[in-house]
Amino acid sequence: MSDMSSMSRKEKKNQLRRQMISSGPKDKKIKQEESSEKIISKAHNRVLRRRFLTFIIIIGLAAAAVFGVRQYFTYHQYTSYKTAWEKPVSEGGASGYAPFGSNVIKYTKDGVSYIDGQGKTVWMQSYEMKNPVISVNGGYAVIADVQGNQIAICSESGYQGTATTALPVIKAAVSQNGIVAAILEDSRASYIQYYKKDGTDMQLTVKSVLSGDGYPLDIALSPDGTRMIASIIHLEKGELLQRVVIYDFSEIGKNENYVVGGMDEEFAGSMVAKVIYPTSEEACAFADTGLSFFSMKNLTQISLTKQVKVEESIESIFYSDQYAGMIVQNTSGENPYRMDVYKLSGDLVFSREFDFQYREAGISGDYVILFNETACRIYNMQGVLIYDGEIDTPPGAIVSGKYPGTFIISGSQMMKEIKLQ
Repeated sequence: MSDMSSMSRKEKKNQLRRQMISSGPKDKKIKQEESSEKIISKAHNRVLRRRFLTFIIIIGLAAAAVFGVRQYFTYHQYTSYKTAWEKPVSEGGASGYAPFGSNVIKYTKDGVSYIDGQGKTVWMQSYEMKNPVISVNGGYAVIADVQGNQIAICSESGYQGTATTALPVIKAAVSQNGIVAAILEDSRASYIQYYKKDGTDMQLTVKSVLSGDGYPLDIALSPDGTRMIASIIHLEKGELLQRVVIYDFSEIGKNENYVVGGMDEEFAGSMVAKVIYPTSEEACAFADTGLSFFSMKNLTQISLTKQVKVEESIESIFYSDQYAGMIVQNTSGENPYRMDVYKLSGDLVFSREFDFQYREAGISGDYVILFNETACRIYNMQGVLIYDGEIDTPPGAIVSGKYPGTFIISGSQMMKEIKLQ
């Protein structure tokens, strides 16, 4: 029994030894496999980290490039210019010009013409007027014969028609879809009359008298022509007062006088010479005491978004379909003038003092342009002066931007394109 037990113990020892010998390489293999997986995982993580860092570097370089380009175009100052082309445009007598779409419209006592960005006449239409004045809104323009009876209606595609009025015309406005409103008057009252873009009378009239509803100084139409904002002066107890009135003609017959809003107290002691209605939700009034911005989102509750009052004398106003601005006599700074530019929401874009003796001021795209007969200043909407130098602009000229650094100058004798350098 002892021999058998001894043999059994030996066999067990040998078996255990064999198992230990045989299990060693397997464990080593497992360890090697685990080590290989760790190496592969670490290598993969390194690749991912490199790719992430590369991506971050690329994004950073792209952002830096965009920032650099923005900084360049924001703060780059042009020091000279060259004339790309010029063309005499003196034919047709005394001429007036206005920016029209991306080009220029020219009007005289004898007719109107549309001129493209190369100085070429795209179309022209003749008429006879004694005192033509123009109003432009987007791709439509009206030329009214003040104290006469004609209103010529045009679009960028060509002449649309003529409205003939029974009473003398005082002023006319056009919407962005060609609807026309004109202020007419006789010895007893004033009238605001509506016309289609072909000149057809829409049989829509708003009558007012000075001692009642008041006398309209200026009008502007919403983009679709269904609404109107008007500057009205009225006589009350022998005192001449100012009000701003909003009309809605979208539901004719629902409201007899079409008035959906009006403000009197907000304009006490003011005279509103100009109103604009450039978007369906925003309007602006220019008074001798400052700027007033309106929200038209809800016609049942028209709100005065912001009213900017100034104590200084207002020298000039200018506006576009995005901005409204004014230049005042500066009484608190070193320079004689201050320019304030606002968004139509009433938010201040920038304010700058300057000492340039300008003749005209205007907005073209994202540029404010000040010029006289021999020189020009151009500011971007960051308030940075990007050009201050000589540019010959004849009397009656307008300067309009074509694209950054390129401008069209249209005058009574010459039309030309200049490129800043």
